[in-house]
Amino acid sequence: MGEFLHTALSFPTVVFTFLLVVVAAYWLVVITGLFELEDDAAWLGLGGVPAGIAISLLIALAWLLCLIGSQVAGRGALIAVPFAAPVLAWLAVRGLRVRLRRLFPQGDRHSRADFVGQMCVIRTGAATSDFGQAEVTAADGSSAVVQVRTTGQDRLARGDNALIFEYDKDGEFFWVMPYESEH
Repeated sequence: MGEFLHTALSFPTVVFTFLLVVVAAYWLVVITGLFELEDDAAWLGLGGVPAGIAISLLIALAWLLCLIGSQVAGRGALIAVPFAAPVLAWLAVRGLRVRLRRLFPQGDRHSRADFVGQMCVIRTGAATSDFGQAEVTAADGSSAVVQVRTTGQDRLARGDNALIFEYDKDGEFFWVMPYESEH
């Protein structure tokens, strides 16, 4: 164990050991829910894979390759190890990218903005400027009950049709107005 720690904490592996500690801290923060893995790693040439995962794999593989290289390389070649390790790690992660993409499908990402322009049906006793809920059907046929508010003096009763015309991010509700269907 002593020789392993000595190797991990000596040149050239120590550079990647520090980065590996940063990656471990990042994942502890991700586990707590403070960060999400939504960003793509396209800027690294690893598009289709969340940046947190791509960078973590890149650093972990670079650390492992540097650890192995520091044991295998001679004294003269030791200076090349910290440069070769990240390049080889990047090539390996790039090769894994196709398999990793299957774990993180990109299609069918829905957002609340998809409901803007849709017709909804009031489901609470009434919808006013202070309170209301409505059922809206998404393009894929699924339905959701959402918070709605009316403008001005509009008051909608249970079962009334309304048109969603805007989403309020701060209040997390949809603005609606009366909607008369044309049958």
